[in-house]
Amino acid sequence: MTSVLAPVNAARPVTPLGILAAELAELTEELDAMGGVELGLRVRLRRAWELADGLDPYLDLCTTPESPALRELARRTAAEDWSRYAGETPVEQEMLSGHVEGQTLKLLVHLTRARRVLEIGMFTGYSALAMAEALPHDGQVVACELDPEVAAFAGRCFAESPDGHKIHVRVGPASDTLDALCAARDRFDLVFIDADKAGYLGYLEVLLSGDLLDRHGLICVDNTLMQGQPYTSRASTPNGAAIAAFNGAVAADPRVEQVLLPLRDGLSLIRRVDTPEETPHD
Repeated sequence: MTSVLAPVNAARPVTPLGILAAELAELTEELDAMGGVELGLRVRLRRAWELADGLDPYLDLCTTPESPALRELARRTAAEDWSRYAGETPVEQEMLSGHVEGQTLKLLVHLTRARRVLEIGMFTGYSALAMAEALPHDGQVVACELDPEVAAFAGRCFAESPDGHKIHVRVGPASDTLDALCAARDRFDLVFIDADKAGYLGYLEVLLSGDLLDRHGLICVDNTLMQGQPYTSRASTPNGAAIAAFNGAVAADPRVEQVLLPLRDGLSLIRRVDTPEETPHD
């Protein structure tokens, strides 16, 4: 049988499905190399690997293609040597939202008829640009990014897109930007959180307790499966522990209703539930 292992230079798996596919690939290789393993067992394991490994490519195939600007942004991100960036936190190409998640966010902008979007954690701007493409000409994405070098990289990509003018980047700690937006009484129809995981609960609290989120606004939160750490026996990293705490707090919060989608590394959709006095009367 032919090898099923990924190319050496492929991006490392960072999603539950990607990690599962890689584990199954290694097990399949090991069993194929062992003598005396019953053929039926090897066939079943290879079938399980194919189910896991083929799903993401099939989702890509069946999802609306990304725009040329998004494709070029993804190419530049993959080609960049992120190890040379000396920001406060490490950055890597795997932080890119990617095609299917980008199109999901784009569709959510259309469905919510959003005109103003807030992104907390931008990286190279794939998700920001995807959402900007779905906004009307006078729509706006306010994108928070901590690292000035990464923000500059994203800005160069935005400059080559016909929708880049809709994106306004705020460089610095997201908490400072949120304070400034609250003080300016800004409001947003859709918020995408994809920043430091330990800060997720604080960002959500500002959105729910303050006046930044429109009454019918939608909050989207990335990485809420965090490589499967919240629900498996794998040793948990600080990020995994932060996500587990965040998910538990959201599930117990009576102010919201939510669904956690197994998209990429987990995408939670959260809406604030109207209080009785806010509910319109018939």
